[in-house]
Amino acid sequence: MDFFDLLTMIGGLALFLYGMHLLSEGLEKLSGGRLERVLENLTNNRLKAVLLGAGVTAVIQSSSATTVMVVGFVNSGIMKLSQAIGIIMGANVGTTITSWLLSLTGIESDSFFLQLVKPTSFSPVLAAIGVVFIMFMKNGRKRELGTILVGFAILMTGMDTMSSAVKPLSQVPEFTGLFTMFTNPLLGLLVGALVTAVIQSSSASVGILQALCVTGSINYAAAVPIILGQNIGTCVTAMMSGVGASKNARRASIVHLLFNIIGTAIFMIVFYTLNAVMDFAFMEEAADSAGIALVHTGFNVLATLVLLPFANFLEKLSLIIIKPDEEEERQAMENELFAKMDERFLSTPSFALEQAYSYVLKMAALTKDSLKGATENLFVFDKKHVKDIEQIESLVDRYEDEVSGYLVKLSSRNLSEPDSRKLNMLLHSVGDLERISDHAINLVDCAKTMNKKEQHFSEKATEELKIFSQAVCDIVDASISVLETGDETAAKSIEPFEEAIDVLQKEMKKRHVKRLRKGKCTAEMGFVLSDITNNYERIADHCSNLAINVMQLGEDDTHAHEYVDSIEKGEGSAFDQMMQECLRRYELPAKAVK
Repeated sequence: MDFFDLLTMIGGLALFLYGMHLLSEGLEKLSGGRLERVLENLTNNRLKAVLLGAGVTAVIQSSSATTVMVVGFVNSGIMKLSQAIGIIMGANVGTTITSWLLSLTGIESDSFFLQLVKPTSFSPVLAAIGVVFIMFMKNGRKRELGTILVGFAILMTGMDTMSSAVKPLSQVPEFTGLFTMFTNPLLGLLVGALVTAVIQSSSASVGILQALCVTGSINYAAAVPIILGQNIGTCVTAMMSGVGASKNARRASIVHLLFNIIGTAIFMIVFYTLNAVMDFAFMEEAADSAGIALVHTGFNVLATLVLLPFANFLEKLSLIIIKPDEEEERQAMENELFAKMDERFLSTPSFALEQAYSYVLKMAALTKDSLKGATENLFVFDKKHVKDIEQIESLVDRYEDEVSGYLVKLSSRNLSEPDSRKLNMLLHSVGDLERISDHAINLVDCAKTMNKKEQHFSEKATEELKIFSQAVCDIVDASISVLETGDETAAKSIEPFEEAIDVLQKEMKKRHVKRLRKGKCTAEMGFVLSDITNNYERIADHCSNLAINVMQLGEDDTHAHEYVDSIEKGEGSAFDQMMQECLRRYELPAKAVK
């Protein structure tokens, strides 16, 4: 093996790791967060947890990704530590599917059908299909499918390149002698753990070992402890994800480490005791890809079967290692409100986006409550009620800070086109909701001013203002409903509603001027009324923005002003008919101006 063979092997390793990353990323995007929601809704059935953990990991082909995600769930309070244990055990089983896929590269036969089964035979076809999907398909899901196909092809190409590059090593005595050092099981265990800890993927390190097996210089005596060490090394990623997390999240990462350490210890004691008594003949035989996959799977399945009944013991052991304290409970209460927007979820953007969306809807509900309370205070002032509204507004501001910050961090991730549009919609919507809440506080300030000066609107003005207030509350309800449902048809009705509110505002001002001329109202109250109606009109503007934000989800280049300018508003148009319907619904009483 010369210098250029070494370069080829490094290139093959790079392709292998990148292909695995691309495959995993494409699958996560195509799932649209559904895999994560399955875990979120997990029951306390441990067997089901193991099966789901194995299934999810088999799909995304990364036990590290699954365990990091589980640590995030535990940290946010979505999942209990007891539920996480089953998922972690299942992840170790699910990750073995990669080694079986890679073992297919070792098929040697002149049979056309057997050759066709080899991934190196069909992966070029998959790559071609994937490239067509990525370059020529506009549908987001088909493009993600293309990414998956290309990722799989790159992974297999990298594996084949590594195997070809290391084949000459079988003729190098120095290289063969190097692996005789691994006859010491503990040294082999350490090597496997360190290599996997560095590249943070047991699937990748097992794949590298399978590639080296083509030299024929690695026997099972050397391979078995290395494989066991690889399972310990893969815990590094989960341990890193636990840094700075809640104690329960750190316990989840500790459980992952304990499972592999205890499982490895039991397996080594039993296996090498039996070997000493029975002298396994295959230990001196050269290992192959299928044998490596079998050992990898056998260990993880047996470890899960042995330790699953002792899951409660692992949980208690993690509590002993990371002891609970009073501060933990206090911090849990403080962080509970926004805990579901965990930064660990940013590695699975679709799910992180769903979490942010749920908080936007909570923020919308608070905004609606704030406005409702503010309008009631205009007519019946209540100091306690005012304090409640101010607290809600403060909480809405906190929502804006937390959600906006989380969305900004998420925007730097590799999002699919639909997710990217949804993120922009949520980011704009958060700003509109916060501004509506600010206007509600402005209304409270108007109520405070009237109460302090003991001022009141005339009976007719009060009657008109109640109708106007109801119209504004209704448009807020309607726009928030659009935000919740994503109903584009309902969204199109908001802009005519907003125009109707503009007409109502102008009519309110005209009627006030007429009352002022007749001496039935004061100029000072006119200023208060103007403040109220101006705030109402701006609230309606933000409602229009919310609706247009939702409509933009289905469009790539539509902007709010462009949409508004493109609407046909002439007399008799559909827009005009909807606006007139709103005006009839909130018609001001005719006697009010007499």
